[in-house]
Amino acid sequence: MPEGRIIKALSGFYYVQSDEGIFQCKGRGVFRKKNITPLVGDFVSFDIREESEGYITEIEPRTNELIRPPISNITQAFIVSSAVMPDFSTTLLDRFLVHIEAKGIKPIIFITKIDLLTEKQLKMIEAYKKDYENIGYQVELFSSKEPQTVENVTKYLSNHVTVIAGQSGVGKSSLINSLRPDLLLQTADISKSLGRGKHTTRHVELIEIYRGLVADTPGFSALDFEHIEAIELSDCFPEIRELHDQCKFRGCLHAKEPKCAVKAAVEEHRIPSYRYEHYISFLEEIHSRKPRY
Repeated sequence: MPEGRIIKALSGFYYVQSDEGIFQCKGRGVFRKKNITPLVGDFVSFDIREESEGYITEIEPRTNELIRPPISNITQAFIVSSAVMPDFSTTLLDRFLVHIEAKGIKPIIFITKIDLLTEKQLKMIEAYKKDYENIGYQVELFSSKEPQTVENVTKYLSNHVTVIAGQSGVGKSSLINSLRPDLLLQTADISKSLGRGKHTTRHVELIEIYRGLVADTPGFSALDFEHIEAIELSDCFPEIRELHDQCKFRGCLHAKEPKCAVKAAVEEHRIPSYRYEHYISFLEEIHSRKPRY
């Protein structure tokens, strides 16, 4: 039975890349009965029925998966935030980071459109960059108009399956275009009146770039914390996770508990106050959601 990886899903068809080429496949009816949906990134076995066509017969166990966008077996994520248009938001960046951390996927932060910044704005962005690097994240400043920043992206791609996450208009397609100009992915102008971009990507596809696979996706359609429990949230903040065992009380949520090592670190400016404020805000959001039955 031939084996391969799903590299594109479109209109009910799954395009499987194997050593023999790319095959347009449909899923077996048994998957629907078991409520299983093949995802881009899945390693599968398939049955060839006609030239370049077949049926997926088996899906290998996944190392991880995202539902919105639907993709699996990711090894890293580029979290793309624009410096301006739309303005840089640590709140939104931290939401993306929490979602990626919760899946056990390595995040790398890219801050785009730095060529549009004033000197004062650039200093502010560089200060945020230092904060996130102190936490342990890799952070790159990027402009599609500056060749050196484009080269800085390529070193991350080889032998990885990379998903690119970020709100509309931050420059995800522009980043991919700068790496593979031959792809000519559609990019959208920013709606200045709304401060955000128009959605341009319609389906999920893995594209080969610099000896790695990069997922071009419609973006993260939901950034709630539906599948993250309150006790799990601190594990999605590396600087909080690192101090968790130093708190006096086991199961400390670092909110109202006394003798909390995390709160002490915030007071001593070892943890940026905005990161802690985001943690508390996300925690309250989790506590206030309706229970699942």
